[in-house]
Amino acid sequence: MQEFLTIELIDEVADAIRARTDIQPRIGLILGSGLNDLAASIENAVEIPYGELPYWAVSTVKGHSGRLLIGELEGQPVIVMQGRIHFYEGYSMAQVTLPVRVMQRLGIEILIVTNAAGGINQSFEAGGVMLITDHLNLVGMVGLNPLNGPNLDEFGPRFPDMSQVYDRELKNLTRRIAADEGVLLYEGVYVCLSGPSFETPADLRFLDLAGASAVGMSTVPEVVAARHGNTRVLGISGITNISNMDGNADEATHEQVLETGKLIVPKMETLIRGVLRAI
Repeated sequence: MQEFLTIELIDEVADAIRARTDIQPRIGLILGSGLNDLAASIENAVEIPYGELPYWAVSTVKGHSGRLLIGELEGQPVIVMQGRIHFYEGYSMAQVTLPVRVMQRLGIEILIVTNAAGGINQSFEAGGVMLITDHLNLVGMVGLNPLNGPNLDEFGPRFPDMSQVYDRELKNLTRRIAADEGVLLYEGVYVCLSGPSFETPADLRFLDLAGASAVGMSTVPEVVAARHGNTRVLGISGITNISNMDGNADEATHEQVLETGKLIVPKMETLIRGVLRAI
């Protein structure tokens, strides 16, 4: 298991990708559970299974295809992760965030992250989408920060600022596109837990009191690495279920997440396509 990344290791992966395509990606996208079909929209795509890249961990979760696609979407050169890697799969934070580091070395300017999340805000409805305005890095707070270890000076400083994690201009752009396209867009704070177990009602009430609007098991480590490298970030959550705050609702399942994801994909695609056209 790779505990810490080195610039040499990151560049070895980036060089392996450059050997497969001449496309210089400007935008990176990470697609969460049930959202992989967005990748079918990529034109002139070069497809690289994760297992064919050195050091790149392979996703083991249903609904995460485990492929990297490089091509064009709405005229923008993109690099897209069709499925992500999670800490709960047994991978280190270095492995979870290696793809972001590689994308940065390939020259991306913007990272768009999507995920499937449970709605803590009881006014949300399953099947909706939420603009991430901020996050709670609970996993990082207990010591599992992806920036632990030797600082990669090539990317950023030892103590990076996290006061403006999600890019203000990209958030405003997404709001405008949602209004123009008639997509109901929730907004709120995303909280990352390690998983893989879903939350107890007591967990959820605690997170609600802490100001979280949606909860998931990904995204934040990737975003922290992205911001350390000064990459602009846009985050969108697909709300797959409304959290069970009192223990009386039906149990949450991963199958439910994937099924509800089918309702979310058209909305997510509308927003992402709109953003890419407008950038």
